[in-house]
Amino acid sequence: MTKVVKAVYRNGVLELLEPVDLEEGEEVYIVLKTSRERLAQRLYGVAKKRRPDLTKEEFLEVIEEIEDESVRGF
Repeated sequence: MTKVVKAVYRNGVLELLEPVDLEEGEEVYIVLKTSRERLAQRLYGVAKKRRPDLTKEEFLEVIEEIEDESVRGF
Protein backbone atom coordinates (compact mmCIF):
# COMPACT_ATOMS: atom_id res chain seq x y z
CA MET A 1 0.00 0.00 0.00
CA THR A 2 1.22 3.51 -0.80
CA LYS A 3 0.27 6.59 1.18
CA VAL A 4 1.66 10.11 0.93
CA VAL A 5 2.23 11.83 4.28
CA LYS A 6 3.66 15.29 4.82
CA ALA A 7 6.50 15.70 7.28
CA VAL A 8 8.81 18.45 8.46
CA TYR A 9 12.50 18.18 9.30
CA ARG A 10 13.38 19.91 12.59
CA ASN A 11 16.47 19.62 14.75
CA GLY A 12 17.68 16.50 12.97
CA VAL A 13 14.36 14.66 13.24
CA LEU A 14 11.73 14.00 10.57
CA GLU A 15 8.33 14.68 12.19
CA LEU A 16 5.12 13.46 10.57
CA LEU A 17 2.42 16.11 10.27
CA GLU A 18 -0.44 13.62 10.44
CA PRO A 19 -1.02 10.28 12.16
CA VAL A 20 -0.25 7.02 10.35
CA ASP A 21 -1.74 3.57 10.87
CA LEU A 22 1.32 1.41 11.51
CA GLU A 23 1.98 -1.57 13.73
CA GLU A 24 4.84 -1.47 16.23
CA GLY A 25 8.07 -2.45 14.47
CA GLU A 26 6.59 -2.16 10.97
CA GLU A 27 9.13 -1.06 8.39
CA VAL A 28 8.34 1.55 5.75
CA TYR A 29 10.15 3.14 2.82
CA ILE A 30 10.45 6.91 2.79
CA VAL A 31 10.85 8.86 -0.46
CA LEU A 32 12.07 12.41 -0.04
CA LYS A 33 10.94 14.90 -2.66
CA THR A 34 12.66 18.25 -2.85
CA SER A 35 10.31 21.14 -3.42
CA ARG A 36 10.58 23.02 -6.69
CA GLU A 37 11.61 26.19 -4.85
CA ARG A 38 14.41 24.43 -2.98
CA LEU A 39 15.61 22.81 -6.18
CA ALA A 40 15.65 26.21 -7.85
CA GLN A 41 17.69 27.67 -4.99
CA ARG A 42 20.26 24.89 -5.26
CA LEU A 43 20.58 24.83 -9.05
CA TYR A 44 19.75 28.36 -10.15
CA GLY A 45 23.30 29.63 -9.53
CA VAL A 46 24.74 26.89 -11.71
CA ALA A 47 22.28 27.63 -14.52
CA LYS A 48 22.93 31.37 -14.19
CA LYS A 49 26.63 30.80 -14.89
CA ARG A 50 25.73 29.14 -18.21
CA ARG A 51 23.04 31.71 -19.09
CA PRO A 52 23.58 35.04 -17.31
CA ASP A 53 20.30 36.46 -18.63
CA LEU A 54 18.20 33.59 -17.19
CA THR A 55 15.63 34.74 -14.63
CA LYS A 56 14.53 32.63 -11.68
CA GLU A 57 10.98 32.57 -13.08
CA GLU A 58 12.22 31.18 -16.40
CA PHE A 59 14.25 28.59 -14.53
CA LEU A 60 11.14 27.49 -12.57
CA GLU A 61 9.20 27.19 -15.83
CA VAL A 62 11.86 24.84 -17.23
CA ILE A 63 11.71 22.70 -14.09
CA GLU A 64 7.92 22.54 -14.39
CA GLU A 65 8.18 21.45 -18.05
CA ILE A 66 10.61 18.69 -17.09
CA GLU A 67 8.27 17.49 -14.32
CA ASP A 68 5.34 17.47 -16.77
CA GLU A 69 7.34 15.36 -19.23
CA SER A 70 8.27 12.80 -16.59
CA VAL A 71 4.60 12.46 -15.60
CA ARG A 72 3.71 11.68 -19.23
CA GLY A 73 6.47 9.06 -19.34
CA PHE A 74 8.88 10.79 -21.73
